[in-house]
Amino acid sequence: MRKITRLNFAIAAFFTFALSIQAQEPLALSQAIELGLRNNFQIKVAENEWSIARSNNTWGQAGRYPMLNFSLNSTNGYTDRVDPTIVFQPEITFFSGLVTANVDAGWVLFDGYRVRTTKEQLEKMEELGSRNAALVVENSIRDIILSYYQVQIEAEQLRVVKEVLQLSSDRLAYQDLRREYGQASTFDLLQTRDAYLSDSTNYLFQENSYLTAMRNLNLAMGEDDLSRVYQLVDPLAFEAPFFDLDTLQTRMLAENNTLQFLRLQQEMAGINRQLAESDRYPRISMNGGLSYSINPRDNGNAINRFTNEKIGFTVGRTFTGYVNFAATYNIFDGGVRRRAVENAQVRELNAAYSLQDQERLLRAGLENVHATYENQRDILAVTESLLENASQNLIIAEERFTGGLINSFDYRTIQLSYISASQARLNAYFNLKNTETELIRLIGGLLR
Repeated sequence: MRKITRLNFAIAAFFTFALSIQAQEPLALSQAIELGLRNNFQIKVAENEWSIARSNNTWGQAGRYPMLNFSLNSTNGYTDRVDPTIVFQPEITFFSGLVTANVDAGWVLFDGYRVRTTKEQLEKMEELGSRNAALVVENSIRDIILSYYQVQIEAEQLRVVKEVLQLSSDRLAYQDLRREYGQASTFDLLQTRDAYLSDSTNYLFQENSYLTAMRNLNLAMGEDDLSRVYQLVDPLAFEAPFFDLDTLQTRMLAENNTLQFLRLQQEMAGINRQLAESDRYPRISMNGGLSYSINPRDNGNAINRFTNEKIGFTVGRTFTGYVNFAATYNIFDGGVRRRAVENAQVRELNAAYSLQDQERLLRAGLENVHATYENQRDILAVTESLLENASQNLIIAEERFTGGLINSFDYRTIQLSYISASQARLNAYFNLKNTETELIRLIGGLLR
């Protein structure tokens, strides 16, 4: 009896915990999704990569505009020369300096439409970054939805187990009372106590399952405190909406995120082929520039040999400009360009094959998921009827057991049938919501 007393305290503590859940912070499914998208690091990485692709998507990055460079150079020197072989100026000492400013411009006028094709490539890379971010968001939303439903299922099952445990506790107290008046045997009491202990164990296991599901929800939402407990405010709606297969297939082919990503990859492969083909064309470029030099010089003791006067300090200035054109064409490269084009064509063909294969797989997958969904709708309807029948049977059994019309074995069997029916309905509902979420993901509906 001491063990039973300790167990009663433990169960009472868990009941107190279950009641305290009602006072926790409320959390709707939409809030859970918003929180998860805000905290998900993979989404942040994907969005940063997308931001880089958007930043690179410019004509300047594609090479449309000329390159303009400015340079400024300064050269200074000191000379002290003594050379008797130089008749007119055997000795000379002077300081010199040179400052040169240059502006150079280079512009590719034609390179086989590479600039235009590169811009198209940058645009597709931006779209790929956007689509990749959408795929990460889609997977995160799916995980949050399923985790949210799982917590609801475990909470509902905890309520059912608690209800059954309370019935077992009441029955144990009733048998104790009957034994005091000699109306129940020790065997009946032991059987009732065995059922109570079994239900207590089930409650403890279910409590752990509920807390585990809550931790998984916190993990899916990106929460640091995994022990945080929420009150999920979205009710369990045991409804099964109808989905038309033809409508689903049309939407999937048009809006499925994986297919859109593969279509972009196919377009990217075509652009890469065009870039490889652009190497077959000649390259025409223009280069121009301006140069301005200032050459100050202190000629020291240098003498003008015509006037016999010291030259002194002088400043020289030079201005030059140029415009040049160049055309290059690769006549022979050992087949490098040809092989590059052929390889690009094969990659483009492979991208088309991958898209067609994925479309075929998704069509088959959609039909399978839809068929499973229809089957699970029927299963849910059956389990709801089964639970309703088991619930009514349990009420009648409680009355008959109290009236002594059935024994403890029969009552326990009906009680276990009620637990089994409740679990079957909850499992059917979760499987249905799981399949429904997959249907919505296949048609690209999770991002709306």
